[in-house]
Amino acid sequence: MTAVVGDAGGSVVEVSGLGRDYGSGDRVVHALTDVSFSVAKGELVAVRGRSGAGKTTLLNLIGGLDRPDRGTITVADRAVTGAGEPELLELRRDVIGFVFQSFGLIPILTAAENVSIPMRLSRRKPAERDERVAVLLELVGLGGQAAQRPGELSGGQQQRVAVARALANDPDLLIADEPTGQLDSDTGRSIMDLLRAVVDARGMTALVATHDPALIDRADRVITLRDGRLA
Repeated sequence: MTAVVGDAGGSVVEVSGLGRDYGSGDRVVHALTDVSFSVAKGELVAVRGRSGAGKTTLLNLIGGLDRPDRGTITVADRAVTGAGEPELLELRRDVIGFVFQSFGLIPILTAAENVSIPMRLSRRKPAERDERVAVLLELVGLGGQAAQRPGELSGGQQQRVAVARALANDPDLLIADEPTGQLDSDTGRSIMDLLRAVVDARGMTALVATHDPALIDRADRVITLRDGRLA
């Protein structure tokens, strides 16, 4: 039987019967098996599970970074499964914002330039782009660090820049994969508080994979994966 979590009414994310395998024959690994759930608008959902449980695979599939072998995914009323690469590029540019454990900033660019990248890709006018970069850096508490490069910032500051960049095109869904994994506990808590505040202030939906109990405490709901299945 398919396990279903959440209410599909008014949902931003809908996942149904999702499956993803790696390898073949006797060496096949079922990374995800028959996973179904929905996430409502304005909801922060933590995805919990041991290493290898399927958390990153799940987020990559929802974000259009990988394709499932079975099942369907819809984000903001857009079909992710079956979409062509142009549609997936548009989805990742305009509908979904990503925050990664390793920050993913471009070392030679300033904080402001890193935040502006998604808006450059969507061809926003320079004046509009610069204004929004300033607003986002203030939002994450880095208004005074706009001209600094990643190597001049602490780990927590780099992750704040990454959060600002993820918000650049005002996405419907924020996906964060272990966003505090490389941070000390105090800095991690500040990043969690920031994610909670952003979701509340903007009515955004967020899916956050984490082992961190503090982030789990700040979530509206927790989805637990065990060996690729909903626990």
